[in-house]
Amino acid sequence: MAQVVALTELERDALTELVNIGVSRAASSLRKMVGEEVLLSVPSIEVMNPHDAARLIGEREIDDLVAIQQQFEGAFSGRALLIFPEATSLDLVRAIIGDDVPPDQIAEMEQEALAETGNVILNGCLATMANMLKRSLNISLPEVIRGDGARLFASSQESSNDGLVLFLYINFSVRNRDIRGYIAMLMDLPSLSALKELIASFILRVVGDEA
Repeated sequence: MAQVVALTELERDALTELVNIGVSRAASSLRKMVGEEVLLSVPSIEVMNPHDAARLIGEREIDDLVAIQQQFEGAFSGRALLIFPEATSLDLVRAIIGDDVPPDQIAEMEQEALAETGNVILNGCLATMANMLKRSLNISLPEVIRGDGARLFASSQESSNDGLVLFLYINFSVRNRDIRGYIAMLMDLPSLSALKELIASFILRVVGDEA
């Protein structure tokens, strides 16, 4: 069934470009939050089932994972996750709230700082994508969850047989720290098919404008 919504190379390139525009806008918003340069890029996108996504992140990351989760609904619907290894998430929090905050206060501020960062990045990414595809999305408030890949990708809403994950690697630099993470968008097949059609229309518009 996954082949029904397999992206062509051109569609994958277009989606990567849309996501990169989205995260660059999110980086601009984060820059205002932290008062320093923030660089974000998405070098690659993979489409896979949730089980394979959980296995892949498990192979790459031995630490527990921290994720910020938001639901999105509209022309395409699903669940977006911004995922960091736990050690990286603490580094991110320190980068955002500053190194002069006492360690005992960092723990208290961590949840809020992560939720706000996730909200900025996921909202910026999803809203920009939807806007460029000439659609709109309703996006829920952020929720911080912890666990391994299997827990993060498990959901009562998507069965493993009827859902796919857009799995995005992100390179993240703030206050000269190199922070790696992932964005995952879990969608059922109808939503991914709708996204594929919107991307195809976007490509036609761009090609038409350039012709």
